[in-house]
Amino acid sequence: MKKLLAILSIFFIAKISVAQTDSGYFSSFDKTKIYYHVQGKGFPVLLVHGFIVNSNSWKHAALYDSLIADGYKVILVDLRGNGKSDKPHTDSAYANDAEAKDIIGLMQQLNIKNYDVVGYSRGSIITARLMMLDKHVRKAVMGGMGADFTNPDWQRRIDFYHALAADTVPALHTMVQSVQVQNLDQQALALMQEYQPSTSKEALSKIKIPVLIIHGDSDEANGSADELALFIPTSQKATTPGDHNHAAATPEFALAVIKFLKQ
Repeated sequence: MKKLLAILSIFFIAKISVAQTDSGYFSSFDKTKIYYHVQGKGFPVLLVHGFIVNSNSWKHAALYDSLIADGYKVILVDLRGNGKSDKPHTDSAYANDAEAKDIIGLMQQLNIKNYDVVGYSRGSIITARLMMLDKHVRKAVMGGMGADFTNPDWQRRIDFYHALAADTVPALHTMVQSVQVQNLDQQALALMQEYQPSTSKEALSKIKIPVLIIHGDSDEANGSADELALFIPTSQKATTPGDHNHAAATPEFALAVIKFLKQ
């Protein structure tokens, strides 16, 4: 009898584990296949990855396990052109908020009515678009991002595009080499930069949901986080140890984000 109960117990636990995890592909508005992974059963939190990485990068950050341990449902997504998602090579595939539209469609397919979103680096740029386009976003975190992305003619974006398109920016040659060594889709990455959206200061000033602006204490990329916070009247600021490439992985980043989400 004890042996039978033990077998049933293992079976029951296994069923719960399966129910808590969902991975697969979503066919977006233009038939682009978008890979996603869902873990947990609580309030949904979407994590949006940065540039030249994919959603798996979040699994190496303290925030991922911390959210699951705290009872949240965590949604990861490979933005188009990245990871396991399709990598189209047409201009139209990346223009007109295609990446934000992918996420909105995915949330609808997952039957998620309201959710929080955490973006880091370029993921914060997409997070800003979600705040503009999706009324179901409850709270948002913009990590590793300053005010520079609000400029549609942001020189850093333009330089990254030219570097990836034709390797014509000497200062970014090492970045291009890294993309090639990792066998990433260089053309798709170039198109992401060419059609990367901006969100104006005026649009940000109309945000009504709570927003956390968080950056590493040694992060000098992407402009001033303090200036970005001034554009968003509902924002608050936090600082975590680390530079741009490492701040998001720290326990301090996880603690600050979860504290904000629970407010």
